[in-house]
Amino acid sequence: MIYTRFFILCALAALTACQQKGSAPASAASGAGSAAGTPAPSASTDDSAPVATVNGTTISRSFFDFYAKGLAGKNSVAELTPEQKQQALDNLVRAEVIAQEATKEGLDKDPGNSALLQLARLNVLQQAVSDRYLKDKKPTEQEDRAEYETQVGLLPHQEYHVAHILVATEGFARKLIAELEKGANFSDVAKRESMDPSKTNGGDIGWLTPDRIMKPFADAMLALKKGEYTHKPVQTQYGWHIIRVDDIRDVTPPTFDQVHQRLDQVVQAKKFKAYTDGLMKSAQVEKKL
Repeated sequence: MIYTRFFILCALAALTACQQKGSAPASAASGAGSAAGTPAPSASTDDSAPVATVNGTTISRSFFDFYAKGLAGKNSVAELTPEQKQQALDNLVRAEVIAQEATKEGLDKDPGNSALLQLARLNVLQQAVSDRYLKDKKPTEQEDRAEYETQVGLLPHQEYHVAHILVATEGFARKLIAELEKGANFSDVAKRESMDPSKTNGGDIGWLTPDRIMKPFADAMLALKKGEYTHKPVQTQYGWHIIRVDDIRDVTPPTFDQVHQRLDQVVQAKKFKAYTDGLMKSAQVEKKL
């Protein structure tokens, strides 16, 4: 995967460089390619004509066009300069040479590589089915507004301004609580004893909603009123907490217009899931795990 990403990044960088130099007339660029002894690909639009062969394996024009357009961010291969086309073809030829070497060495049969190839196939085909199914199913404003109401209903109604003291043991946390109950300043104790980076702020960790934090912490926070702190230590995976709520305020949800585009995506995702749920019901599945 690392080599694949490196190949793609290098190819993109090369094409970008070509694009920046592409302000020269096409005839000049073509002449430069010929002078270097590397002719530009044929301008033929025959999809059946290969653009190259590598050890007898052909690289079709349709595959080349798809690759070159995507890599250069163009709508048509005709928009590419001869130099860009040549660079794209060189990239594909190199990739085919490497792929043939991998096959010769049996790397395509390696369990990890084989699994990645299978996953790539599944991802490509799933995206193709999604694109086809959703092509004429753009969400209506009514559908988006209904989804908006659903999502707003799931949002927390309040958020909490919280400070805490984090220590390693329950016993030490109880000792600090006893100090607080005798009038010790919470911020001073946090600065002196807390293990959390927030100690520099007197334990202040800002505004939180319950859905953004660990459940034991959230449950304890929700049980507190403004100005209160926990009189029993709260345990999480990080240690033992003493939690104080400094303020509580209502959460203002984003407006419909602010999230309209995201709502389109959510509605379409739900439509596709409903479609695939139907496919799952009609499929003959036998699980053996």
